[in-house]
Amino acid sequence: MSSRVIEITEIKKYYQVGNQIVKALQGVSLNIERGEYVAIMGPSGSGKSTLMNIIGALDTPTGGRYILNGTNVSQLSDDKLAEIRNKEIGFVFQTFNLLPRYTALENVMLPLIYAGYLKSDRVKMGQEVLINVGLEARMTHRPNELSGGQRQRVAVARALINKPSIILADEPTGNLDSKTSNDIMRLFGEIHAKGNTVILVTHEEDIALHAHRIVRLRDGLIESDYINEEVLKVGI
Repeated sequence: MSSRVIEITEIKKYYQVGNQIVKALQGVSLNIERGEYVAIMGPSGSGKSTLMNIIGALDTPTGGRYILNGTNVSQLSDDKLAEIRNKEIGFVFQTFNLLPRYTALENVMLPLIYAGYLKSDRVKMGQEVLINVGLEARMTHRPNELSGGQRQRVAVARALINKPSIILADEPTGNLDSKTSNDIMRLFGEIHAKGNTVILVTHEEDIALHAHRIVRLRDGLIESDYINEEVLKVGI
């Protein structure tokens, strides 16, 4: 098995807005190895959200090639993209995206329903992953009975449930206070330490500094791509 989980070559993404063509990505090339912890940064309009959508198989590029875990996903149909997403990617969003009427356990088990697991297996796997994120005492609570940090932990557990190739986190601390943000970033550190590939999309410098590699975008191009020596020095 290749050690490379993501290979992006000369990816372009253009949008038609009225009479204008917006060039969101103008030829981005990026490789990410299995087990890396990468932050993708950039100001508003830099193309980082567009790149995240392509990495997450939520969108297809206008041009270029994207290989995810050995599969060329550049021009797949919507159905095939959905299949790849369910199997290969665990998403964590800023807004948690939890179903309000479902318990923490039921929210976490949802991807397993789509994957066709038996209920007994779903319960066992869901309980295990909630224990791993420190929520063993909150499994039967609904989202409105949980704090913001606990809700994000449920979202992280749901992202991990299918043992995906990558965890893709989009501004995962955007709705959290600084102490809770630090708790969530410690959790991502633990997830990475267990061998998971983590890709973090953020505009916050202090959040990006938790990653081992930082990729900066500007005007649809990669401006810089470097190893975060400070993190490696202290062994975070």
